[in-house]
Amino acid sequence: MFKRILIANRGEIALRVIRCCRSLDIETVVVHSSADRDTLPVKLADRAVCIGDPSPKDSYLDAAKIVDVALKTGCEAVHPGYGFLSENASFARALESNGLKFIGPSPETIERMGDKEAARSLMKKNKVPVVPGSDGLVETAKDAREISEKIGYPVLIKASAGGGGRGMRPAYSSREVEKAFEEARAEAVSGFGDGRMYIEKLIENPRHIEFQILADSKGHVVELGDRDCSIQRRHQKMVEEAPSPFLTDKLRKKMAKAAVKAASAAGYEGAGTIEFIVSQTGEFYFIEMNTRVQVEHPVTEAVTGIDIVREQIRIAAGLNLGFKQDDIRVRGHAIECRVNAEDPARGFVPSPGNVNFVHFPDGIGVRCESALISGSEISPYYDSLAVKVIVTGNGRLEAIRRMRTALEELIIDGVHTNIEFLFLMMFNPDFLKGRYDTSFLETYTDDILNWMKE
Repeated sequence: MFKRILIANRGEIALRVIRCCRSLDIETVVVHSSADRDTLPVKLADRAVCIGDPSPKDSYLDAAKIVDVALKTGCEAVHPGYGFLSENASFARALESNGLKFIGPSPETIERMGDKEAARSLMKKNKVPVVPGSDGLVETAKDAREISEKIGYPVLIKASAGGGGRGMRPAYSSREVEKAFEEARAEAVSGFGDGRMYIEKLIENPRHIEFQILADSKGHVVELGDRDCSIQRRHQKMVEEAPSPFLTDKLRKKMAKAAVKAASAAGYEGAGTIEFIVSQTGEFYFIEMNTRVQVEHPVTEAVTGIDIVREQIRIAAGLNLGFKQDDIRVRGHAIECRVNAEDPARGFVPSPGNVNFVHFPDGIGVRCESALISGSEISPYYDSLAVKVIVTGNGRLEAIRRMRTALEELIIDGVHTNIEFLFLMMFNPDFLKGRYDTSFLETYTDDILNWMKE
């Protein structure tokens, strides 16, 4: 096992890794920007090193500085968390070339699965269902129109290197395709420096369901069940739950089998997520693999009792998985709400500032993940995620009621948040019945905002 790990991240995920390392008797080094000098992860790590100014490019995205700190502080491995450099193959390769272990898959796997067209081709070759679409990359807007005519509208034009909803445009007719293609490509070049594009059939109003995967260096692959991440705003997840209220046992088993097959085909090692979209009639299609720990991993931990971060570290240290697929049981129901420092009444604009006072809910089946303390600053330089509230119940309705209570108890004074918005969502009739898809917030945001005014 490692003796010392560097954590190349900030906020709640850095704190999550620190706590896990302590349980394994591993020392931690945290790198941080000057804006994060007084944050909880910096205070709780065994050692903290400032590596630059608040801008991510000058700190958390500066791979050379992070490698240098890891070497100088005697670290053996680096945990990237999520975001920043967590899916950066060049960073993983730089660590590898300096004798440091990247706690994640190999650089080659990151590259292969980060290239959406390459990942799609690999899945097709291994008979994992993929969304019907173009064979290979699409070079020009004219080609895009011709291919879209063959696929049939609506279509989704996607950047091969895209993510987070960027580099994507739908097109519902031949009149829209060429403009959508150029806009998506321009956004991809600007955001990722990569203008390679492909086209898929647009599956309208699907469920977004993912399977958590763990795989060790000996080729043992297990799945830890599914998470429903369909409630999204502009392709950013807001509420996740496990297991999905939509899947039948038969469909869940088919998808789980496909997820394991996908991870095995990728030669995967570590913790990862296989993401699918599922049509209203139950057809499912691979869309991508996330080669890192997910923001929403606690809901899976809550229903399986497996510490995913701990397993990441053990796998990176060369240890085998300590359990087999038959040992894994999903018990109860878990829901996670992402509490962001943002103002729903003003179009969800970020609300950075000083937190005067914070109080987290507690009780049976309640877990909060946050680096906030009273007096913290929510910086304008980073993501607005403030708290993840995770609840567990014996059943879905109990979990929903527990989430309502938890959100009522949660206090973050000093900045605007989406706490009330999330609380009211827990009373929406379609949410209560599990009848939602990726269009849920498009349909109900105005209703929830109106309830907030009453």
